[in-house]
Amino acid sequence: MTIDRRTLIAGLTGPALAASTLIAGEPAAAQQAGHPAPANPSLDEQKDMHDRHMDAMNKVLGQGLWGQEEIAMLLYPKFTALDLVAPHYFFACLFGAKVHLVTTETDLSPVPSDLGLAIQPTITMADAPANLDVLFVPGGTEGTLSVMQRADTMDWIRDRGSRAKHVTSVCTGSMILGRAGLLKGRRATSHWAVRPVLSDFGAIPVDARVVHDGNVLTGAGVTAGMDFAITLVELLRGKPYAQALMLQAEYAPAPPMLGGTAATTPADVTGMMGEMFAPLQTQFRALAPG
Repeated sequence: MTIDRRTLIAGLTGPALAASTLIAGEPAAAQQAGHPAPANPSLDEQKDMHDRHMDAMNKVLGQGLWGQEEIAMLLYPKFTALDLVAPHYFFACLFGAKVHLVTTETDLSPVPSDLGLAIQPTITMADAPANLDVLFVPGGTEGTLSVMQRADTMDWIRDRGSRAKHVTSVCTGSMILGRAGLLKGRRATSHWAVRPVLSDFGAIPVDARVVHDGNVLTGAGVTAGMDFAITLVELLRGKPYAQALMLQAEYAPAPPMLGGTAATTPADVTGMMGEMFAPLQTQFRALAPG
């Protein structure tokens, strides 16, 4: 398989290759002769750089370098943006994969998230591929509760999920999968505030950042989308590819303070947040099968 330079820069090593292109100079002999380095490398030098980088990636990543995955990421009004944006970064860096941002609406207008950030979809549910390698659903609160009551969206998720190789979610997106009947008997996770509700949808709640059971992969609340995405990249392309993207993204969490879980957060803060989220459990439970 061949690849042009524009595609290469947009992929796995885009930032690194772009930087090396900007700083590349004349061949060593010319530099030693005192000639100034050109602003940009010649076409021959670009081709040589391309070939060397491709050789290096083929050596390290092997067959995992290339793929043809069809990935559908659902967009619905008032979803939580970070649930989707973080995984999208990693999915979009998979050479050969097609990432579809699927809107639940009838046109391709930007879809607003719960905090106002709007994402431009690339395709409607009607036009999205019928057979997917990955079906991904982000979470939210008000928007999630609303989309769970839309028959057209739930039918689409149920249909695509019945054939997808990987059925996935982050945060309360697992509630949507549960509503579609895709989590029955499966171990799964969700945002800590509503994780127990998974049992109402026939799933087995697990207190973990990422849970993999068969073809179902679920991530916990919001920031767990990073861990989720890296796990899925490893499943799709292998550990070296996942590690390359971790390094490219400089993913090495070092929180500035202790917290992020009920066990590590001060009791008064945990109690306050638990009380705030309590009504959400009731609302999700009301949408579980009777």
